[in-house]
Formats: sequence, C-alpha cells, structure tokens
Amino acid sequence: MRSLKASDVMWNHIEPIRCGEPLTRVVKALLKNHVTGLPVVDEHRKVIGFISEQDCIHALLVSSYHCEGDPIVDDVMFREPVTISPEMAVVDLAQNLGAGKPKVYPVVDHGRLVGIVTRTAILAELARAGCGIELPKYATAED
Repeated sequence: MRSLKASDVMWNHIEPIRCGEPLTRVVKALLKNHVTGLPVVDEHRKVIGFISEQDCIHALLVSSYHCEGDPIVDDVMFREPVTISPEMAVVDLAQNLGAGKPKVYPVVDHGRLVGIVTRTAILAELARAGCGIELPKYATAED
C-alpha cells in the first residue's frame, strides 16, 4: 500500500474545464462524470483554477435570482487550487484528507494536468488493499 501512487488511482479520461466555458457546461460535466469538482485549465493544460458543485450551486442561484443569464467559469472558479504530483503516495494523501479539504485533487506533471484523484478512488483503493473492508458486490445481469 505504501508504494501506491496517485498515478495508480487517478482518472485521466475526464476532460478538464476551459476558461470561458458557460457554467451550464460545467454542471453537465460534473453530473456526467459523477465528480464533485473539476480543474480549470488554460490552453497548455496548466491548472489555473478549480470549480466545485458548491460553486455552481451558488452562482446559478445568484444568476437566476438576478436574471443575469449563464455565468462563465472564470467568474466562479477558485483560483488557488491544491494540486498533487503523480508520484505522491496514496497513503500520504489519505492521511491529509479531512474536513474542509478538497474532495478532488488535480494531478499535475511538469506543469500540466494529467488526471484527477477523488476521495472515492482513495477509499476504494484502501478497501482493496486489505484494510478489513469488504467491497460491496455489485449487481450483475446474472443476479
């Protein structure tokens, strides 16, 4: 377990959010990918922000109340996101999780986004590693 790295549990198939994108597009991406937040990147895939479900909820409430139309991600995103290295040990990351900490971590290599690690991925890996937790059986077509 100690040798497991962020790169071993990261998702690298999720398309990041780009500057200028409307918030409705962000909401669709969050819901489609079942994540609580996504990194915002520039044209070189450098992480410049982070947008969460909570950010979207607040911005959409405000914009609908004031009839302002669809906000863009630049107006809503958090501009100082916490990023991690692909080499970071999953155990170290798990020990740093806590109240008020991010639920999704952008993984950055040489200044570019290469994936994300979610709390769910960390939990699943800890369970798989034999921490005495049996993973639930998922229903199959044969059940």
